Amino acid sequence: MSPRRNRPKSAGEDGPRTDAETSGRYGGFQSTENWQGEQWSLRHVAGASAAGKTYRCPGCDQEIPSGVAHVVAWPEHSGVDERRHWHKACWNAKDRRTTRVQRSRNAPRY
Repeated sequence: MSPRRNRPKSAGEDGPRTDAETSGRYGGFQSTENWQGEQWSLRHVAGASAAGKTYRCPGCDQEIPSGVAHVVAWPEHSGVDERRHWHKACWNAKDRRTTRVQRSRNAPRY
């Protein structure tokens, strides 16, 4: 007796392509979003894939520690050289934030 098959035979091969794609390398998925009149590519990075590196979020100007799930976003017209790593909550709140990040007097400048 053969083992039970949990997935349909043609899953993802001939089906319609959606805006979100799976990305095995980073453990998340990639999609596009419209923000301020531009198309942005988004990649959701799993926490396990972010081990060993820290990033600075442009939304809150705080560090994203190693091993924390986050979002990588870049404008489609400029390519991956303009990638920025955002906290998920900061990316979702980007329209509600001010344009200028205000730092405290003792905050480090990176």
